[in-house]
Amino acid sequence: MLLKCREKRKDSIMRHLNTILSGAAILLFMSPAAAQNAPATFRADPSVYKLLYEDQNIRVISGTWAKGVHDKPHSHPIPSVAHALDDCTLRLYAPDGTTRDITNKAGSTTEVPITWSHTAENIGPADCHVVFVEHK
Repeated sequence: MLLKCREKRKDSIMRHLNTILSGAAILLFMSPAAAQNAPATFRADPSVYKLLYEDQNIRVISGTWAKGVHDKPHSHPIPSVAHALDDCTLRLYAPDGTTRDITNKAGSTTEVPITWSHTAENIGPADCHVVFVEHK
């Protein structure tokens, strides 16, 4: 009897473990698919983003938002850093409708996390210039 209870418990644990692992695998494979829905910055909106340099290791992209410009949906599929060339404020819009304002100070450099999709709007009084450096 004790052996049957242990076997049932083991089977139950294995079913739960399989469910969890299957869910994790689906999420893992969905993330790259979601990134494909929003192209990388320089492909998504060439009016804002310009590819300055690329080799097998790094990619350098210039972003220029004129006052009031709201760019197209794009992704940051690999980690990068952003270097602000002037003081400006951007409002970031997530696909779920949430927003976040970021204020760049000229000469500051910040980390840009992997982002599957968002848009950015220049809500400041002047143009905004940022240089992104991505490590492939």
